[in-house]
Amino acid sequence: MSDEVRVLVGGRGHGEALVLDEPLSFWGGVDPATGAVIDVHHPQAGSVVAGRVLVMPAGRGSSSSSYVLAESVRSGAAPAAIVLGEPDAIIALGALVATELYGSNLPVVVAPGAALTTGDLVMVDTAADPAIVRS
Repeated sequence: MSDEVRVLVGGRGHGEALVLDEPLSFWGGVDPATGAVIDVHHPQAGSVVAGRVLVMPAGRGSSSSSYVLAESVRSGAAPAAIVLGEPDAIIALGALVATELYGSNLPVVVAPGAALTTGDLVMVDTAADPAIVRS
């Protein structure tokens, strides 16, 4: 696992990892009420992101994903943290909006070398110096 973690949105979150094989759009890809992956074409369709550390190579478009992510925070169906392989401004914006509107704590980090597998128990802590992602 790479030691280099870039913080997009600060915070601390922990939970079981859900590692996605492909990027995911929250708009049309995740049910904001349940956290279920509803994109029937996604390899992890039917998986639930709620309360888990969501690990994915990148976000997949639609500026509306920010809204859906913030709404999933409001409804309690958001991931505990998001670990990306590359930066995604839309996902970061959704987490920032949720922080402003709902006082949430949804850390979003970029950790391209994170060697995580689904089921790992993962801690994301951006207050650590340097920020950490570890199982």
